[in-house]
Order: sequence, then C-alpha cells, then structure tokens
Amino acid sequence: MLSRLAEERATGVLTRERGVLYLVEGQVVHAESPATPGLDVLLTTRGALGSDGWWEAVSEAGADRRVGRFLVDSGRLTAGALELCHLGALYDAAFFTLGPSSGPARFRYGVAHWIGPVRPVSVDAVERETLRRRDLLHRIWPEPGTDTEPLVRTGRAVDSTLPPRQRTVLDQVDGERTASDISLVLGRPGFHTLVDLRRLAAAGIVTTRSPTITSGPVAAGSGPAESGPGSSGPDGSRAPQEAPTTPLSPVSTVVAQAAEAAQASADPDVALLRRLRDALEAL
Repeated sequence: MLSRLAEERATGVLTRERGVLYLVEGQVVHAESPATPGLDVLLTTRGALGSDGWWEAVSEAGADRRVGRFLVDSGRLTAGALELCHLGALYDAAFFTLGPSSGPARFRYGVAHWIGPVRPVSVDAVERETLRRRDLLHRIWPEPGTDTEPLVRTGRAVDSTLPPRQRTVLDQVDGERTASDISLVLGRPGFHTLVDLRRLAAAGIVTTRSPTITSGPVAAGSGPAESGPGSSGPDGSRAPQEAPTTPLSPVSTVVAQAAEAAQASADPDVALLRRLRDALEAL
C-alpha cells in the first residue's frame, strides 16, 4: 500500500496497528508511534527546547499546521536542529509503524499533521532504513521478545566496562517495564533502546520475564495419585507405598527439556539454550 501511495503521489495519513505515517505528494513528512517518544518529548527531554516553548508553538501555529516553522522563526530552534531531531523521530516511529502487524492498514486522504513541513523523505528511504534496522537487531540478538515483553535482570554480574548508555537502560529494568516504557522514561528514541536491550540480552544480563519452572516431567509408568499414609487396600491391608520421586532441580529440568528439543528438531531453540546457560552459570 505504501509503495502504491508513493506512486500516485498521495497526501494523507496511513494508519497501522503500531503507528501512523503522514504523506504529502507521496513522500513521508511525519510519523508517530506509541512505542517511541514523540518529537515533543525528544526536544524537551534533551533540553533543546523548554516545554513552555513547545506548547506556545502548538497554541500559536498548530491550527495553521506550521508548528515547525514557528519554532524556527521565533528563534527557539535553529532550522538544522529541528530538521535533525525531526528526521530522527520520523525514522524511529516509522520503524515501529512498518513492523509486522496483524491489523489492517487504512489511508485517509487529505489529512495533514499540525507540525507542518520540515523535510520530506521518500518512501524508498523509509523502507530501506526500516529493513536496515531490523537486520541490525537480528544480528545483535535474534529473539524479538526483548522488544515488547516485560524485562528482568538475570542476576549475572555486570562488567565495569559496560557502556554508560547501556547501564542507564539497565537501571530501568525492573521486571515490569517493556522497552517502550524505558524509552518513555528516558526520553530516548525507541530504536536506540531496542539496540541497547538486545546487546544486554546477548551478554546474558537481561532477559524477558517468563514463568518459573516449578516441577519436572512426570515419571514414566506413574499411576494415579498416591494414597495418603493411612490408606489401605480393598482387603484392609496397608497399600504399598511407591518410592518418592525426587523432584528435578531447575537445571535438570532445563537439561531434560533441551534433550527433548534436540530430539524433536534439528533447529536450535535459542530461548531454551539461553535458559540452560543461565541455569548452569547459577550453579
């Protein structure tokens, strides 16, 4: 759909499950996604613009769809600073908007964003950058769960050489926050946070929150539930007690699951291998 809209030089807004793209004459002029902070957060969090200055621009020029132009003309931002930050926010939101989705895509013709023109980007450029980012994430760590699921620390010791940016992201991992939550707290582009989290996952420092293994597989040949200590057989005699089964430790359970997975498929289960590594390191 996006390629077709570019060919027909359409103007309007493309809505998908995780964001929107605004087009003017077939070029992308703005993008927004709830998965990453918007231009306002990026500008105000980094100190490039005060929140009062931002809302004044929205109030004064929003109705005319010239907020960007107002920020430059009023001297609050240089044209270069606005363009650089806007392009970063556009590519960031477009990455999430164009991600895999099960929902329908819709396009409304004639709709324009109140930020106004800053610098249009071709659809081809947006698609190339989106694919490049997907490939980068996959090369860092192939499991996409770190992008959307709540994250926890594995308990592995953190090396003193961990880059400050990754350490700042790690400080926000609390078992509840997702990558998007962390981006919003830090006022940082969402894709940058994904990169840091995947590197932390590849280093074995962070993982997705998952149910704790509580028991091992049932022993082969086990029958109904065991009778209690005072139970007896049909003739009144005491029923023989089966030897208690020693529960598997978490490490033994993971090893058993790894063996089953290896027999069932020649393809490695990366998540299971990672859990096995973490369990062995915990010994």
